[in-house]
Amino acid sequence: MTQFKSYDGRAFSIRGFTVETQKLAGVFFFALAAQFMTVIMLGAAMVPGYDFGAAAISDLGVFPETALLFNISLVVVGIFNLLGGYFFYRTHGKRWLLAIFALAGLGAIGAGLFPLDTGGLHGLAALLAFVFFNVQAIGSATRLSGVMRVLSILAGGLGLVFVVLMALGDGGNTAAFGPISHGGTERMIIYPVMLWLVAFGGYLLGMSDRLDDVQEPA
Repeated sequence: MTQFKSYDGRAFSIRGFTVETQKLAGVFFFALAAQFMTVIMLGAAMVPGYDFGAAAISDLGVFPETALLFNISLVVVGIFNLLGGYFFYRTHGKRWLLAIFALAGLGAIGAGLFPLDTGGLHGLAALLAFVFFNVQAIGSATRLSGVMRVLSILAGGLGLVFVVLMALGDGGNTAAFGPISHGGTERMIIYPVMLWLVAFGGYLLGMSDRLDDVQEPA
């Protein structure tokens, strides 16, 4: 017999203990972002001479001091995003939005399993994560209203702008990086959406019996 039993989409039962699915989603989103931001900061402090402007975040996945910590953290990001996306899906039922969360999660897992020094697979996985973590913020806005909806659009939109700038810079037009260089541009892809996930996780955790702010599309 399975340990897990679901019954109405908004509740989940584990060995008789029932919890609302939006709260489970909130736990995973909050933990995902909090642990990853912490690992990035700790990792940068652990590597002597780490250059925030010139170095990519993924460089932390190849330095001997931080490789294991960073790559495990990335895999956790991906797994937690898959789980959080699934439990969030249980509150809205939109498969297209679940697919976006899944693609973002798989990108993070791939980037962790294939570090920067393994070649092109890392770049493809990282690009998948860069794009779809920000798209999932914008997509989530369709299920929200008020301030949280605005924050979702701003975070995702800002991240996608910097995805384009990074693509231009890596393609040879280094002026696209501006004064923050490659490292700063990459952080502007990641940091806004991670901060959004912290806020979104807290928002979901604060919900009571139902998502009061969910809107049905016109």
